[in-house]
Amino acid sequence: MENVLMSWSGGKDSTLALHAILKNKDYRIAALLTTVTEDYDRISMHGVRRVLLERQVAALGFPLEQVLIPKNASNVAYEANMGQALAKYKEQGITSVVFGDIFLEDLKHYREEKLATLGMKGIFPLWKRDTRELAQSLITLGFHAITTCVDTQTLGQQFVGRVINEQFLSDLPPTVDACGENGEYHSFVYDGPIFKEKIACTPGEIVLRDNRFCYCDLLPD
Repeated sequence: MENVLMSWSGGKDSTLALHAILKNKDYRIAALLTTVTEDYDRISMHGVRRVLLERQVAALGFPLEQVLIPKNASNVAYEANMGQALAKYKEQGITSVVFGDIFLEDLKHYREEKLATLGMKGIFPLWKRDTRELAQSLITLGFHAITTCVDTQTLGQQFVGRVINEQFLSDLPPTVDACGENGEYHSFVYDGPIFKEKIACTPGEIVLRDNRFCYCDLLPD
């Protein structure tokens, strides 16, 4: 059985990828790796408070590796910090990282290229799966997720702070990918079959940043 690192955002795609890997007896999760914007103390892009991330990962039962980056970090800064974290695990003999990517070829290529420089490789358990079926499976499997960020250039701000359920998927415009794979929305999973306990949280203030990204601040209960 191979020990692997899991790239973790706290959202539905990461969760579905983790769920798939846990069913595969060839792999064992060594840790979940999350990028945290230190100025905001939140998961990068998703905008979820670090305390909720830590509770979530504890409920999943895995170690958490946090990669801290400054706000508005350049690619150079991001890659340097991420490279340091990955190198630490490479020294421990871990050579594979699991990602929840579905169909973005350029992103997959970027990840594989960067990993190759460290002598590592990527594992993509959701690759080329139908995104509508994946989004439906999140609900069918019993996971509970809430949207924490929407890109208002592609999706109305009324979609932020909503639970991802049948009605949510039905309400999505046909131009929007069901899993938000193009960055239309991000989410936080707070309960499900692989969780030891539910992460208690309540939707709070909704804020528009950069005149584009609309965030729902999840408050820990």
